Amino acid sequence: MTIDKSAVIAKSAIIPDSAIIGPNVVIGENVVLGENVKIVANAYLEHCEIGEGTTISPFASIGTPPQDLSYNNEPTKTVIGKNCLIKEYVTVNRASGEGNATVIGNKCLLMASSHVAHNCKLEDEVIMANLATLGGHCQVGFGAFIGGMSVFHQFVRIGEMCIVSGFSASRMDILPYCKGDGRPPVPHGINVIGLKRRGLTLEERTNLKHAFKIICSGEYTTLKAADIVEDTIPQDKYTKKLVEFIRTTKRGIVTHATSFQQ
Repeated sequence: MTIDKSAVIAKSAIIPDSAIIGPNVVIGENVVLGENVKIVANAYLEHCEIGEGTTISPFASIGTPPQDLSYNNEPTKTVIGKNCLIKEYVTVNRASGEGNATVIGNKCLLMASSHVAHNCKLEDEVIMANLATLGGHCQVGFGAFIGGMSVFHQFVRIGEMCIVSGFSASRMDILPYCKGDGRPPVPHGINVIGLKRRGLTLEERTNLKHAFKIICSGEYTTLKAADIVEDTIPQDKYTKKLVEFIRTTKRGIVTHATSFQQ
């Protein structure tokens, strides 16, 4: 175990011998670190679990109280997965509601000054660029990329393997597999490069391309478009997920430029 002499560590913290704790780090109550975790200078942690191999960079704040006026100091936590990289000045609040957790999956990258609010759930391999901000209870799917300085309303879902450009904002859900841009981030086709990197076949990408033409045409309601996609396009696992994502929305889906007015 390597712990700088200037670090302040609560007696309740659980720290393995392989951890590295830098200068002026503060580790408060109810912190559990996995093997080979590295906490760099001036980071602050409390009420959190950090998975093995994760690095927390300078001045990050993890597990701090939620920015939720209903929070009454009930026991909650933040859980960060394995092999994540949490960059400078990132803030990840713990959940509100007794027993709940804010969860970040494995191999996620949170770039400088990004913010994950209370009760959010990020699946594996999510990337949030600098200053990207998630309101409370947001859900982000596997492999999504969220551009810098983008902002998302509480309870918004961001679909898996999509890419959202910087300086976007949304009060509605973002479709999986799309390239989204703007305020709201309107889909501009599928995320071809990202889907290729994730191993989707040409046939699977073609099915999604045809599905997006129907969904984003503006000719149908999103639910009607989902029905047409299901009836007319081969239902591989990705088109099935796309249809299910639409049918389970609670905030509506961004499909074209007038989505906020519908």
